[in-house]
Order: sequence, then structure tokens, then C-alpha cells
Amino acid sequence: MAAGLDVVVLDDDPDVCDVLGHMVRSFYTQGQVHTFSDFLEARTFCFKRGPSVAIFLLDAFLGQYTAFDFIEAITVHYPMAAEDTVVITGRASDQVVERCLALGVNHLLEKPILPYALKLAIRSIAGKYLRFAPRLNQDEAFARQVGLLGGDIKP
Repeated sequence: MAAGLDVVVLDDDPDVCDVLGHMVRSFYTQGQVHTFSDFLEARTFCFKRGPSVAIFLLDAFLGQYTAFDFIEAITVHYPMAAEDTVVITGRASDQVVERCLALGVNHLLEKPILPYALKLAIRSIAGKYLRFAPRLNQDEAFARQVGLLGGDIKP
């Protein structure tokens, strides 16, 4: 499992991927930013990390694959992948919106990406983890209730 809350950027256009990676690195400090322009390379990277959490910034259309194919492929190791994803697209068609809704993706941005919109979307995802972790460390009763301390697992 990764030490920080990393961001995985996947866009089949290497130039766009580099720009997106640079944009995220300009404000994101909670983990590393990993950029990929190849679907299989990104999927392999995620599989090698094992069960974890990360934020995913995915282009909707990745050549012969889609962002939704990627989410479905990595869900075995990243059960929260859909909720932790920002999908980007040239045009938010009804089909793309419906796929986001069906999988549980809550963040969809159209290109060209506005830096503040990207920052807010990523901050929204990171915030849920950054608020939750300290609560586990500070509230022993709460941590026990969710089964993280003392091996207690309660429904």
C-alpha cells in the first residue's frame, strides 16, 4: 500500500497527460502524481501496488479502452476507484454522463480543463480521506466501531 494518497493520471495523448500531471503537481502535496498514456501500463502499475486507495484522473476515451473499462479493471484492488475518479472528456455526452452515473463517478470535467475545477475535484476526493484518517487516530471508540483497533469488527 502506498504511503500517501497518490494521483494516477491516464490520458492516451502523451502531451495532454504531461500537462495534466504538471497541473496536478502544481497544487497537490498529499502524495505522488503518476502519469500514464498507456492503459495497460497504468493498470499494471495499479495491480502491482495491491489493495490501496488513490485518486484517478482519467480521460473518458483511451483509444480502444475507456475510463470506465479502467475503473472496472482496478476495482478489485481499489474498491473506491469509481468514487475516487475525475473523468475528463472533450464533450460530456449523455453516454459519458450515464456511464459516470452508473459506475458512481461523481466528478466529470470537460476539456479544456480549468485549473480551479481540477483542483476542487481532486480536493473533494482527497478531503474525505484527509478528514477521516485523523478521526480514526483521535477517536478510539470510533476506530473500534469501524473495526480498526483491537480487531473488533462490529456491524
